[in-house]
Amino acid sequence: MTTPPLYIILSSLDRDKMQLASMIASVGAVSDRAVHIFVSMGAIKAFDKTLSGNERYGDSPMNAVFCERNAPDPIEMFTQGKMLGDMTLWACSMVLDVLEWGEDRLVEGLFDGQMGLTKFLSDAESGQLLTF
Repeated sequence: MTTPPLYIILSSLDRDKMQLASMIASVGAVSDRAVHIFVSMGAIKAFDKTLSGNERYGDSPMNAVFCERNAPDPIEMFTQGKMLGDMTLWACSMVLDVLEWGEDRLVEGLFDGQMGLTKFLSDAESGQLLTF
């Protein structure tokens, strides 16, 4: 029996949620499970290629602790999961429009393009859906 794909909607810029989503996505992808991530709302700001490390996550309560303890950065974990497994990341087309960002503003090589929420939810009917 084939494991159903995992669909993740990532909408929060909160480091706690980003950390958990990146861990679940990476483990799923390297465990021969297709993982599809839809990055929307505030979460898209963490993928701004002009920011790095601590700057990405703002005032998230756990951000300072994660940085102090050298926890893996969620963006790095998404990158590793994509390199080692079956993972696709989609940027929310509406949020990019509202922010007046192009895909060139996002971390290079991480996103597979833009997608609308309706299409993502339609695709997600074939698997398990998590939201962060």
